[in-house]
Amino acid sequence: MNKLFKKFHPNLNNKSILVTGGTGSFGKHLVKTIVNNYKPKRLVIFSRDELKQYDMQKELNEKKNLYLRFFIGDVRDKNRLEMAFKNVDIVIHAAALKQVESSEYNPYEAIQTNIIGSQNVISASFYNNVKKTIFISTDKATNPVNLYGATKLAAEKLFVAANNIKGKSSSAFSVVRYGNVIGSRGSVIPIFLKCKKSKTKVVPITHKSMTRFLISLENGVNFVLSSLGLMSGGEIFVPKISSVKIVDLAKVILPGCKIKYIGIRRGEKLNELLINKDESNQLLETKDMYIIPPSLPFYKIKLDPRLKFKKISNNFSYSSDQNSLLLKPKEIGNMLKIK
Repeated sequence: MNKLFKKFHPNLNNKSILVTGGTGSFGKHLVKTIVNNYKPKRLVIFSRDELKQYDMQKELNEKKNLYLRFFIGDVRDKNRLEMAFKNVDIVIHAAALKQVESSEYNPYEAIQTNIIGSQNVISASFYNNVKKTIFISTDKATNPVNLYGATKLAAEKLFVAANNIKGKSSSAFSVVRYGNVIGSRGSVIPIFLKCKKSKTKVVPITHKSMTRFLISLENGVNFVLSSLGLMSGGEIFVPKISSVKIVDLAKVILPGCKIKYIGIRRGEKLNELLINKDESNQLLETKDMYIIPPSLPFYKIKLDPRLKFKKISNNFSYSSDQNSLLLKPKEIGNMLKIK
């Protein structure tokens, strides 16, 4: 685990915190991390999944942790958000429709949740004077080729621009952008593990050269919390993380299996970008992250004085295939604890 991702955690004791999408893979791990390390005044799990909320209530022992609150609601419902955000200090916005193919088939549903829902979160934060609101984005928002990525890019723009219209409000809005989360819903690793369990002899892979960024749930949560501790508003925080060749990943999880190349699916890239060349003009680098400042010339971010950073030269890009942290098969095995 990258210990630097934990370095700038804010003190969440006696704070009121709300997590949208709080019953998803990321949200659930985030909530557990807060429960295990802090004593907040309130911790609100906001999601539309009644069953998952019921399961979390039992798992987290709501009677022991009296600050826990479970709110049924949808980010599409602005009135419900305004009610839920009352007296909240911090909002972590993780709710989204994330399936690429589903978003292509149901485009307006993705737009309503990922774009309009994100604007509703911003509006509810303004309405309740929430001090910090941070949005969880994805590498698919960088030069998007599918609707899911395009909706995430639009949501990023909304969050960064929210800082330009806040007037005298003390609210601040920032973004965290990272790659595939190991073991999360829809990621390739659970698919390979399922193939292993069923003793599949032939594994379908889209392309022999395909690469992806990978981050563990633990590192993802820790990086979001550190970004929350550092943010002043308008930043896009990008962690330095590993990437893998999908074919190497398959060979480590399923040694000896035959690989069948089936071609890249619609809306899918060969390699992913976390930062494109056009974003490198004002890009800042620290030991464990990059920071993309707002593109608008009249808005300047106030960087945390604890950060030691340098400017990056123009035409820099952060691609999964050119990553200096591209893992070799043995390193993949160590990461996944596969011998």
